[in-house]
Amino acid sequence: MFELVKQSAKISIMSLLANKARSFLTMLGIIIGVSAVIVITSIGNGAQDLILSQIKSLGTDSISIMPGKSEKNGPPASVMGIVITTLTYEDAKALLEKKNSQNIISVAAYSNGSVNVGWKSNSINTDISGTNVDHLYVSDAEMEFGRFFTESEETNLAKVAVLGSQIKKDLFGNSEAIGQKIKIKKQVFEVIGIMKEKGNVGFQSFDGRVFVPIKTMQKLILGVNHVGIIRAKVDYEKNVPLAIIDAEKTLRERHSIKDSSGENDDFSVRSAAEAMDIVTTITNALKFFLAAMAAISLVVGGIGIMNIMLVNVSERTNELGLRKALGANNKNILTQFLIESTFLTLIGGTIGIIFGILVSFLISVIMNLLKYNWGFHISAYSIIMGLVVSTSIGLIFGIYPAKKASKLNPIEALRYE
Repeated sequence: MFELVKQSAKISIMSLLANKARSFLTMLGIIIGVSAVIVITSIGNGAQDLILSQIKSLGTDSISIMPGKSEKNGPPASVMGIVITTLTYEDAKALLEKKNSQNIISVAAYSNGSVNVGWKSNSINTDISGTNVDHLYVSDAEMEFGRFFTESEETNLAKVAVLGSQIKKDLFGNSEAIGQKIKIKKQVFEVIGIMKEKGNVGFQSFDGRVFVPIKTMQKLILGVNHVGIIRAKVDYEKNVPLAIIDAEKTLRERHSIKDSSGENDDFSVRSAAEAMDIVTTITNALKFFLAAMAAISLVVGGIGIMNIMLVNVSERTNELGLRKALGANNKNILTQFLIESTFLTLIGGTIGIIFGILVSFLISVIMNLLKYNWGFHISAYSIIMGLVVSTSIGLIFGIYPAKKASKLNPIEALRYE
């Protein structure tokens, strides 16, 4: 058997070298499929770790309230890009009244959008958040220069703005920003503070964001009354489940929802732990879906392998007839062709794994250059699975050509031209 494997591998290599372009094109489907699986697994794990670490960085002692009802283990509709207007700034303030929420110590509401911000001849399209003074406490954010806006400025619709560290650099460069006048949607705002660099949160940059009082944002910039999300800080992590119950009770009272089962809620309250579970579920589903798409490439690659093996059978008919005339039986021929097809896919799979690792490494380098804390994830499991799958494809799609070769009549094969 060892001698048969050795001989078949030798024949396969000679065949590969004799028809380099054809061999490469034959293996291309396997290379793409296996490398896609490696890259998808790496990106999926990297993105999952990045998002989970960012959720943790927001604090496991906080809860998030989003507009719209959702299933307990599913994402709220609002995070899928659907605009829902069931939460207001008054809901956020009610949570702080401590009527039902004894463990909530600070609450920040957010109304987000994208605007053009200009200073002198400079102009930048950037994200903007309307929020309240508790943003600093809820998000563990700090001021680098100047100050954050006050409750009085919120109430009076003051046109003041606090800049993230990156938007300050992009707009002002090395010039002093505090006290300068910037234009947001053709209205003049005074820059009163610069935030300390915080880094990216998920796929959003807080450093490239402008912050304005939430009432100013709602009335003067967006023209809306609702908020996109409310985040609340809880006194102790152990009190998070109780804070969720209290927040739900408060919001049901405000929204006149008498059913306490949650069936009729028009909001969703989630802890960081629940958010991490949802993110894990979503990313795992995405990885499975993308892996299924990559599997299509592997099937196409398998069909290519079968075609080229059929060509081999046709080109080597005389050789097969001679071998049978000299004593080779059907089992010997069948085994040889199965080994050849498997060897071909194994080489393709190995190249695919190497290519996938290189692409994954390149992606991690680029993401880290973009200041995302992106880990380079290549698991032994994905490498082993790549080899097992590519080998299996060689065996499965090599069966038909191998059977056809083994059943050749030696006399007819020797006469074949």
